[in-house]
Amino acid sequence: MVNCFEHCGELKIVEERFKLETERLIRSWMRYDRATLHDYLVEDVEDPRINIQSILTRHFLIERLFGEQFDALMEQELRFGLVMNWLLRLLKKPVNAGQLQAVLGTLLAEEDNAEGLEIPSYISETFSTLRLPNYICDLLNWTPVETTEAPVPEYLMSTFQAIWHEVLVSEPPQNISVLEPACGSANDYRFIESFGIARLLDYTGFDLCEKNIRNSKQMFPEARFKVGNALDIDAEDNAFDYCFVHDLFEHLSIEAMEVAISEICRVTRQDICIGFFNMHDSDQHIVKAVDDYHWNKLSVGRTKAILERHVSGVQVIHIDKFLASKFGCGDTHNKDAYTFIIRK
Repeated sequence: MVNCFEHCGELKIVEERFKLETERLIRSWMRYDRATLHDYLVEDVEDPRINIQSILTRHFLIERLFGEQFDALMEQELRFGLVMNWLLRLLKKPVNAGQLQAVLGTLLAEEDNAEGLEIPSYISETFSTLRLPNYICDLLNWTPVETTEAPVPEYLMSTFQAIWHEVLVSEPPQNISVLEPACGSANDYRFIESFGIARLLDYTGFDLCEKNIRNSKQMFPEARFKVGNALDIDAEDNAFDYCFVHDLFEHLSIEAMEVAISEICRVTRQDICIGFFNMHDSDQHIVKAVDDYHWNKLSVGRTKAILERHVSGVQVIHIDKFLASKFGCGDTHNKDAYTFIIRK
C-alpha cells in the first residue's frame, strides 16, 4: 500500500517544480518589450500569411466549418505560400529587377531556366494553373527598375487574405468553440480575423505573458484573450470543440510537456491541431535548456505515443515531406517542422 503522506509529498514536489518552471517561462517572455513581442513570429518566413503551418491551421478551422467545400482554394493557398517563400529567398540573394523580369519571361515561355536561375517545377506548375494576369506576374513586376530592396507590398502579401475574406463574408457564424493556448500577441489570430474566419468561431486565446495579452486586447478588444497556463487550463473538461497551438511544447520540460498535452486533450471535445517547429524522427527527445526555458528537439514517435494515451488518432505531417510529395517542393526553410492533426 502506498503511504499517503509520501504520495502527497511527491505530488507537492511535482507541483512545485511546475510552479518554478512556469515562473521561469513568464520571466523569459516578460523581459521583452511589447513592441518586440508584437512582431515576434509574424515576419519573413514566419509571417502567418505564407507560413505553411499557419496556413494548415487556418485550413484545419475551415475544414471544421465547411468540410471539403473549399479544398481547391486551400490547395491554391498552399501554392501561394510556396511561391512567396521562394521569392523571399530569391530576394535575399544578389538579384536585380531585370532578373525577376527574366523569370517572368521564362515562365511565360514555359521554360525552366532564367539567365542561369533554375525555376523549381512547383513554381512553373503553379503559374500554369493561374489565369493571366496573376499574382506571380504582379510579384515579379512590383520592384523598381534598379533594385529589389523594397519590401514586398502588403497588398501582394495579403493576396489570399483578400480572397478568403471575400469568399467567407456571406457565411453565417457557426456555434463552434476554439481554444488557442500560447497565443502570443495574437500571432495567428490576427490573420484568422483578417481572413474572415474569426467571426465564424467562438474563439478563446490565452498566454502566460501578460504583455502578449495586453497586445492582443489592444488589437482586438472584442475578442476573448486572457492570461493562462497550459499546465493548468482554467476550463471544464470538453469545454471547447477544437484547439490549435503553435510552438509551445519544445519550450517545456518533457514532464511539463506531458502535463500540457494532457490538459489540452482534457478541455478539447473534438479535434486538435498542433504545430511543432523542432522535431526529429528518432526514439529519443533531445533536451536542451536555454536560460529560463527549453529549446528541445522532440521525438516524433514519443510525442505521438503521449498523445495516443488521450485520443483515438494522430495524423503526423512532416511539413518538408508533405510539400515534396504534394508539390515537388524540396526547399522548405525548416526541415524539422511537423504538424499533428489529432482526433479524439
